[in-house]
Amino acid sequence: MTSAPTPTPTQLWIAGARPRTLPAAIAPVLAGTGAAAFADAFVWWKALLALGVSLALQIGVNYANDYSDGIRGTDDDRVGPLRLVGSGLVPAARVKMAAIGFLGLGALLGLALAATTTWWLLLIGAAAIGAAWTYTGGPSPYGYRALGEVSVFVFFGIVAVVGTAYVQIGQITGPALAAGVGVGALACAILVANNLRDIPSDTEAGKRTLAVLLGDHRTRLLFTVLIAIAVLALVWASGFTTWALLGLLMTPWAVRARQTVASGAQGPALIPVLRDTGLAELAYAVGLTAGLLIGA
Repeated sequence: MTSAPTPTPTQLWIAGARPRTLPAAIAPVLAGTGAAAFADAFVWWKALLALGVSLALQIGVNYANDYSDGIRGTDDDRVGPLRLVGSGLVPAARVKMAAIGFLGLGALLGLALAATTTWWLLLIGAAAIGAAWTYTGGPSPYGYRALGEVSVFVFFGIVAVVGTAYVQIGQITGPALAAGVGVGALACAILVANNLRDIPSDTEAGKRTLAVLLGDHRTRLLFTVLIAIAVLALVWASGFTTWALLGLLMTPWAVRARQTVASGAQGPALIPVLRDTGLAELAYAVGLTAGLLIGA
């Protein structure tokens, strides 16, 4: 029986960036840009800068989590995708530098946005970077105290969507807020599915995620509630234009993910849920953005 080939350095770093999580960085920028277009205020280069910030922070937080969980030993008995530090394939110091590099890139791009919009955005950017690092890093990571979902909803939902719209429009609008709630709920659902899968290993490692505190059954119910909140946010957005209901384009992936979670799937069987929920979030943003463009 032959052993699996050793991943190349490039493959390792791509895996460490966790590309399946990147829809959670693209979706809020799409939705926020749709809200800007609805207000007849689309600025293409600001949208691209916002996308750069979002992607850089998402990759940065993925490397930061890999580093922090790895040095704590949380990933020693991992069910999910490969982790660089936990697997011992990449030195922790190099992963830490990659995290700092991507977070720094996000800061530079955010500085450009603030300089061309308003300087108080720097405070929000600093809070986002601090949240990215202290999710699993620092002496008292909030991701170990059941606050990860709150942070994801705020920063990858409300802040990312409304912020993308704000730098183009110059004000906060109803469609942007509705989109922020919906996208944030689906981003939370990705994290809930991830933490549901990891309940056994997180419990053993002393990592008190919301899923660990709620337990298996209530965590599965929470996943369904978050999907429902995303749908209700579309209903809210449809008050501005009924075309916003094109966000229901997410339905095939959301239904499949919800069915898998509700079936009682455990461990590796939950990994496809992360993919499907990420695709649902992206389809939601694409449909909602298209609806806002048509309804403008």
